[in-house]
Amino acid sequence: MSTFHAGELAVQERMGVREELAPWAAKVVRPFLPEQHREFYATLPFLVAAARDGQARPWATLLVGPPGFASSPDPRRLVLAAEPGPDDPLAGRLVPGADLGLLGIEPATRRRNRVNGRIASTAANRIELRVEQTFGNCPQHIHERRWRWVDSIAAPAVRSRSFTPAMREQIAAADTLFLASGHRGAGEAASFGMDASHRGGPRGFVEVCDDRRLRFPDYAGNNHFNTVGNLLLDGRAGLLFVDFARGGVLQLTGRVTIDWDSPDVARHPGAQRLLVFELDEAVLRPTALPLRWSADGEASRTLRVLAKRRESDDVVSFLLGSPDGAPLPQFRAGQHLPIALAIPGSRDPVQRTYSLSSGPDEAAYRLSIKRHERGLASRFLHDTVEVGHGLVVRAPAGEFTVAPGARPIVLIGAGIGVTPLLSMLAALVGGDDPRRVLFVHAARDGRHHPFADEIREWARRSPRVALHVQYSRPRPEDRPGVDFDAPGRLDAARLAALLPGRDVDVYLCGPLAFMAAVQEDLERLGVPAEQIHHETMTSSAEP
Repeated sequence: MSTFHAGELAVQERMGVREELAPWAAKVVRPFLPEQHREFYATLPFLVAAARDGQARPWATLLVGPPGFASSPDPRRLVLAAEPGPDDPLAGRLVPGADLGLLGIEPATRRRNRVNGRIASTAANRIELRVEQTFGNCPQHIHERRWRWVDSIAAPAVRSRSFTPAMREQIAAADTLFLASGHRGAGEAASFGMDASHRGGPRGFVEVCDDRRLRFPDYAGNNHFNTVGNLLLDGRAGLLFVDFARGGVLQLTGRVTIDWDSPDVARHPGAQRLLVFELDEAVLRPTALPLRWSADGEASRTLRVLAKRRESDDVVSFLLGSPDGAPLPQFRAGQHLPIALAIPGSRDPVQRTYSLSSGPDEAAYRLSIKRHERGLASRFLHDTVEVGHGLVVRAPAGEFTVAPGARPIVLIGAGIGVTPLLSMLAALVGGDDPRRVLFVHAARDGRHHPFADEIREWARRSPRVALHVQYSRPRPEDRPGVDFDAPGRLDAARLAALLPGRDVDVYLCGPLAFMAAVQEDLERLGVPAEQIHHETMTSSAEP
């Protein structure tokens, strides 16, 4: 469990996810940058950075440069052709040996990745980071924006020990903030160091309490609790608010306390806690950045529910189309659709991201959603949304898609994790892709087996597709050889018998414990880790 430090483990224990997360964490928290992440950083015009000043106070800032300013000469290093500006609180503080946390985020596609480590060397306008931990970030609450480069003349910085009227106005209008936190205990551990993270919500989700305090809801994420775990052990933190229209930044440093369960938490539907920040110092740098971003509302549109149908005891599908019948934008099989729900009793729209289960060539988008008894969004969708209702959506996004190549494809899903894999299957069978496909679906029993007939029909249509269905707890009425192929858990012996060799591309989706076990079995069987791609379906999506 060296993947996490004591604070992170304590929060995971409190939230009841430690046991489930433990086997999976070692698979997704890596000490090196995978190739796709190295390529991702090279496309970005900015990175969020978290570090400490001379008084050990955390600050968050943006490091900016033309795409390519961040490069990875090898998986253990990330080199940045950038440094903080002269009026940045971190100017002169990014030195060899210093902890540095980075967040790569692309708002237009909602891709994100975090990397933490120590600075190995510096030179003029050059920082080399030695990678110690890297992992994906949750896409929830990332507002879509597109950037452009501009000529900019920075205005003088304003420093204050309290919020000025201009600062209060910028905070109250924000839908996004970035948070710097950190912890370094005794000895050496990859889990120590600085961390840069993203927080978002509807415009105005940050409340200014007085001249020195603000607070904001903390929603469910990837269940690592890196930020909250840091704050549990060291409450010092830095906040960064970006004026996306004018290129200004507001940087704050201070101390955070965690409100776990006061009545105020309930005022924010879906929030797991509130973070209350008390200011030590603020720096407002108007027009500091040579970047501007488009308004986030440009990507929103309303789609109409064309049909609603039950797929299993706890899964319902919604078919969505344009109100005027116009064609919908194309998407890639495996991508997800962000939606915003106006739920009675919720002050703000409730945002969720659901995988598209339809094929990319179909006329309507299909969302197939499992009902969670404590799920605010899923209960509303199941119980209230009917044919004819409108849903506010953004453009499909996500990088869990089938890559080109010649290797056979293996699609392995559990429960509702089958949704992006079903879209992939439809694209592979419906197109001219010649690769062989093995589709493996693990379900509890026949009552909890969505799309059973549909998947069998796709397999029947193509001799290139092999299908295996595993029921962990079949009912007496479930028919072996008809409804399912084998009882019990999917294990290494079963996978060894099913795989069409070891040189395959695997796409894996389901609960954390399931994916951790399957990935470990696949690697033990000789499937290279870099050929195992995954998307996570966790209860964190449903507070």
